[in-house]
Amino acid sequence: MKIKNALVFTEDCTFQKQDLCFQNDRITDQNCEEMSIDAEGLYAIPGLIDIHLHGCMGQDFSDGTDEALRTIADYQAECGVTAFAPASMTLSEEMLYRIFRNAAQYRSESGAMFCGIHMEGPFFSPEKKGAQNGAYLREPDAAMFDRLYEACNGLIKIVDVAPERPGAAEFIKKASQKATVSIAHTMADYDTAKKAFADGVRHVTHMWNAMLPFTHRAPGVIGAAFASDCTVELICDGIHIHPEVMRAMYRLFGAQRIVLVSDSMRATGLSDGEYTLGGQKVWVNGLLATLEDGTIAGSVTNLMECMRQAVRFGIPLEHAVQSAAVNPAGVIGMEREMGSLSAGKLANIVLLDKELQVQKVFIRGKQV
Repeated sequence: MKIKNALVFTEDCTFQKQDLCFQNDRITDQNCEEMSIDAEGLYAIPGLIDIHLHGCMGQDFSDGTDEALRTIADYQAECGVTAFAPASMTLSEEMLYRIFRNAAQYRSESGAMFCGIHMEGPFFSPEKKGAQNGAYLREPDAAMFDRLYEACNGLIKIVDVAPERPGAAEFIKKASQKATVSIAHTMADYDTAKKAFADGVRHVTHMWNAMLPFTHRAPGVIGAAFASDCTVELICDGIHIHPEVMRAMYRLFGAQRIVLVSDSMRATGLSDGEYTLGGQKVWVNGLLATLEDGTIAGSVTNLMECMRQAVRFGIPLEHAVQSAAVNPAGVIGMEREMGSLSAGKLANIVLLDKELQVQKVFIRGKQV
């Protein structure tokens, strides 16, 4: 297949008008004339990769069923998200074991590629638990992590931790040998976070949300992250972060360190009403999802819409694509297979019009 005349997102994160060829499931630098699509006036970008979402279309990863994973995969593919690493919730070890075992046995036959698990909880601070279920919070436990890692055959790609909790330093040093360790739902101050980065933390989950604020005398996790070389997540749904903060983050951290995520929950793609997240009731009104006490409970926006929202906020399209497609691949260790349109990588390709609406999606070279 040849995609002709597209504005192709290149390795240097710019758009160049050129042809893009793929054979079977891989992008190739060989010319191919058998079949072609004229993509004049369209952008060709790598398929987006969401490394932090819970669910959509009435299903949640933590339901622990093949139906949930299939539904999530199909919806994401339609949106131009060609790969995903769904997040679990703060639950008991028995519940997480069942969810992770099911994930290990899941075989993706259609839709977006299931690339691993983002283990969000239960090693969090009670004061910053957000929409996580406080009944299941516990101190960082490397042995528990190892049991769950084995249960899912090593599918845990990201594991979250509040570094101020007892035992966190040992946990970070051990878990970072197997997965990307991320700071999340934390009361950590600047010094504690800085030590956590030195111990092996390489990522920050939904930056700004569920952590202490960045102030002139107490820069907290945000300041410590700036002083490190970690990547940071931003939920760009227009609810979690003010547009000016989004613009400031790109100036401070640079597009190469920012990862856009959706943090979407099961109401995504559906109408307003009552839903659940981690066993807790959630009310959805427009773009806002909240617990009964008003706590924001994830988002109802898919990653492609988050990318569009970033562009509406004034982020250059090149930077938004880098944050939603290129950088996530590196966080979950999939950069050799996806995240760009270079020869040899999987043909996960999205064609967008000038309004950034999805026109065609290819996953492993097959059109969705």
